[in-house]
Amino acid sequence: MTDPTDQFERLAAALADRYALERELGSGGMATVYLAEDLKHDRKVALKVLKPELAAVLGAERFVVEIKTTASLQHPHILPLFDSGQAGGFLYYVMPYIEGETLRDKLDRETQLGIDEAVRITTEVADALAYAHKHGVVHRDIKPENILLEGHHAVVADFGIARAISVAGGERLTETGLAVGTPAYMSPEQAVASRNLDARSDLYSLGCVFYEMLAGSPPHTGASAQQIMTKIIAEPVAPVTTLRKSVPPNVAAALAKALEKVPADRFQDARAF
Repeated sequence: MTDPTDQFERLAAALADRYALERELGSGGMATVYLAEDLKHDRKVALKVLKPELAAVLGAERFVVEIKTTASLQHPHILPLFDSGQAGGFLYYVMPYIEGETLRDKLDRETQLGIDEAVRITTEVADALAYAHKHGVVHRDIKPENILLEGHHAVVADFGIARAISVAGGERLTETGLAVGTPAYMSPEQAVASRNLDARSDLYSLGCVFYEMLAGSPPHTGASAQQIMTKIIAEPVAPVTTLRKSVPPNVAAALAKALEKVPADRFQDARAF
């Protein structure tokens, strides 16, 4: 394990000519996020550093090449990528710093959202996905932590990061057991580690987020990642109306379709959803 203080100091020194690191904002399975000042453009940014064990598997050049596809995505509901690279042995990427909160913060506080609000957030994320999918980019890690709420709008973060990691890591990633994705929001095809994920996998993940906004928890929960993934593959999803009677029939039907086990039974694209 890397000592967080040591990592902060080494990273701060490696990036000193471009970014002034201020503090750690949070840490997830794949990266640690820092608040930093972009010295060249005089603006606050979120600087994300891949976990050292992940960076070791990837190889910097491949990751940087893959992440470039994300830099070309320009959409009001997609958080842009400002910069990426390697410094001092660290692989990093830089995004705007958003003052708002994540959907995870909001769900932790409120548990369930109003139906209209949940529909609006889902629609905005689906709009972002439709645009990205049209440009050949599948997100692979749609979850409440990656949906930022800026003012009254949803903005999707970390676009293409999971793909860059998957493509750059390939076989070696599977061998190390570092899974890309978050168990409770994985599609059945992700849970069985299918190579060929397409737009419909993202729609399943978005369905899981939508379900949680309405019901208060994702469709499948469990004590371990393995337990959750087994349920995703084998167990039917309880209709959202069994947990929240006020969900209108058309909304419940759209959600059930998004959460079909077989990709061919789901909506075939984000616009249809």
